[in-house]
Amino acid sequence: MQFKPPNDCILCFQFIPMPVLYGVFLYMGVSSLRGIQFFDRLKLFWMPAKHQPDFIYLRHVPLRKVHLFTVIQLICLVLLWAIKVSRAAIIFPMMVRASAAWQRDVCSAGGRCSLISGLTASSLFLVKVLALVFVRKVMDFCFSKRELSFLDDLMPEGKFLDGAKNEAEGEEASSFWI
Repeated sequence: MQFKPPNDCILCFQFIPMPVLYGVFLYMGVSSLRGIQFFDRLKLFWMPAKHQPDFIYLRHVPLRKVHLFTVIQLICLVLLWAIKVSRAAIIFPMMVRASAAWQRDVCSAGGRCSLISGLTASSLFLVKVLALVFVRKVMDFCFSKRELSFLDDLMPEGKFLDGAKNEAEGEEASSFWI
């Protein structure tokens, strides 16, 4: 079953100017960036130390390492964007499918399959996973596990703040009885 909007809704959008719609969507996008750790860390590049907000990862990780982590993520993001805007991005899925079909036809006919021409979708996926593992291992050499747990955590900051408060209260309570 396909969703079809009512005709009144479509007629309503005809009277809204496109710049207004673009402005609304731009506002929604920019306002959703607040609280995303990557953009908070990008803002730290231009912020003096005394004006920096009290983020939990700034308490436990040196600022130099926070900047290094952000630069690595920014480089990966730029590489993904470069692949997206290249001409190969449009035909990349077709190239993967064509290489898989070509390998099947040539190899089944008794032809010789070279390493490069034999890339299938599964092996291209393997290359992507290996690139991800490589970047992750480089990060393991640059950062300790503790630093990565603060910088690369998927949970919101509130989890750390609650845990830090509980630890501080526990330390105060234990020091009270000593």
